[in-house]
Amino acid sequence: MQGIRWTTLAYDDAPDPELHSCTHLYADRRHWRPGALDGILREVADDVLNGVIITDSRLSRLHHPCDGGADVIATSPEERDRLRDNHRDWLPANPTGL
Repeated sequence: MQGIRWTTLAYDDAPDPELHSCTHLYADRRHWRPGALDGILREVADDVLNGVIITDSRLSRLHHPCDGGADVIATSPEERDRLRDNHRDWLPANPTGL
């Protein structure tokens, strides 16, 4: 699975050119079906890929998986709470749930 390079962000404001860097951002659009993201999620879990953000076509929800879990940005506090309540077994055991 490979995306198309969308843009490049340059970090070149440091006075020392040795500290200049850039980040290449890639995008891919695909129709949702069960399993469509399994390969990407496996690579994230195995720490092969990082910086992945999954969203719907309206960019109204964001899912940022990482090798230790995921961050989710929902459309409202109510949606967030529904997600939390429906997936309690996915949350960390600490009191804050973070």
